[in-house]
Amino acid sequence: MPKVYIIDVTNRDGVQTSRIGAAKLQKTILNLMLNDMGVFQSEFGFPFVRHEANYLNTNIELWDKGVLSPMRLAGWCRAIPQDVVNSYKYANIRHINLSISTSNQMIANKFKGKLDRESIIKEMTEAVSAAKSYGALTIGVNAEDASRTDINYLIRFAQAAKDAGADAIRYCDTLGYDDPSTIYSRINTLAKEVGIDIEIHCHNDLGMAVANSVEGAKGAIDAGVNAYINTCINGVGERAGNADLVSCILALRYSSGFKDLNLLDERINLAKAWKLAKYASHVFDIPIPLNQPGVGRNAFAHESGIHADGALKDRKNYELYDYEDLGRGEPEITHTGRIITTGAYGGIKGFLKVYADLGIDFKTPQEAHRILELVQYADLHTGKPLVEEELRFIADYPDEVSKIMTITP
Repeated sequence: MPKVYIIDVTNRDGVQTSRIGAAKLQKTILNLMLNDMGVFQSEFGFPFVRHEANYLNTNIELWDKGVLSPMRLAGWCRAIPQDVVNSYKYANIRHINLSISTSNQMIANKFKGKLDRESIIKEMTEAVSAAKSYGALTIGVNAEDASRTDINYLIRFAQAAKDAGADAIRYCDTLGYDDPSTIYSRINTLAKEVGIDIEIHCHNDLGMAVANSVEGAKGAIDAGVNAYINTCINGVGERAGNADLVSCILALRYSSGFKDLNLLDERINLAKAWKLAKYASHVFDIPIPLNQPGVGRNAFAHESGIHADGALKDRKNYELYDYEDLGRGEPEITHTGRIITTGAYGGIKGFLKVYADLGIDFKTPQEAHRILELVQYADLHTGKPLVEEELRFIADYPDEVSKIMTITP
């Protein structure tokens, strides 16, 4: 039976959101955490952008070493041949998604006569052929604004992509225009007509991104093809955000219509959710909402007398899942006395104390001074106090960290 897989697009769609961003080291740590969580694929960046090159290639090296595998690492570019050429000029991308707009709105008011329906298909198929010529292992084709695209044209577009060698079609609800019933129907029709795996990429402009994602996935599954839900950590993303990673997993695991279907990829380890959500909040400077499903501070909080009484008698009275399921429950210690930190202007003694507290010792003074220098640069690189995951990664993979942080204009 077909399955539902998670493709997280935080390191592409998330970081291109207005007013937020992530340093290359932080993007790498997010990839490590997503891999630990069992996510099928991370859309980890923009291969046609020069400043991404060292980060992308080094993450691929880490994949080859088994540090970032088995999660696939996929790049994103426009579905035009020159973007593909530039992508492979800068990075050794093995999986790639190619995106082009397909709706009449976009054709008339974005392309402004530069492209019509036929030339869009021509441009897209030439881009697919170019990616295949460079040895891409998998190719996804994205129909931007698919939810406002005439269904018959969308079917023709998808069939052309499949015939050219694409492995999946990304149905983009770019403006959050669909509702659960329309997205189920449209994706079910598309999948039946073309017989190709479907990615579901939903935005939250009308507050339905998670509902649309899981119903769109059901439409693909019922048509007999695999579904790949695109998510962002903590629901970040352009405008009102993308479908939240944890919420989509919870919906597939615990909702009445999905819990007994066993559709979700077995590799997903929800116990990593709490740690991942906290780190993303730190990176993006966006507090996790109090009422965020699963990872919000109030997700397992009860004050009402009736609720507190019921939860104490049996948590299932007022909780669909356990906090332990999300990796929660351990106490968090906040030091209120003396604390030693290390960063851009830290010295060797403070640095050694910080790493000793992490249980990390260095074999030689030369090794310690090298890691200290990387820590200093990393502090400048991220613009934030370094956290445990970053400090450990720097000590474990100094050569890779040096390359990840190197950007040459």
